[in-house]
Amino acid sequence: MTDMEKKVMVRLCAKIVAETDLYETDKEVQNLIDWVCVSEQIKINNNTIRNLTGEYKQIEPECREGVRERLERMKELCKERNNLYEKQNNLKGQKWKIEKSLER
Repeated sequence: MTDMEKKVMVRLCAKIVAETDLYETDKEVQNLIDWVCVSEQIKINNNTIRNLTGEYKQIEPECREGVRERLERMKELCKERNNLYEKQNNLKGQKWKIEKSLER
């Protein structure tokens, strides 16, 4: 399935859900939508983690030369990345629970 096809499907599903009460009345619909949302958040977080790691690797050589500001930024990047890893684990737990309920 192409990216365009995926986008069209998601938009179509969003319109159907917005115009009906399926999300509130059908547990499987709710789980499927929640799974898509959690999966998307995981993907976004993974991209952010990669960007933070890339920036960290660019800053690291300058930091070794004793640049205090860069060291502070590296600490911030590590803290932000660690927070995202923690969120990722929580999201993965949510996704696992949703997947288990979908198997029923």
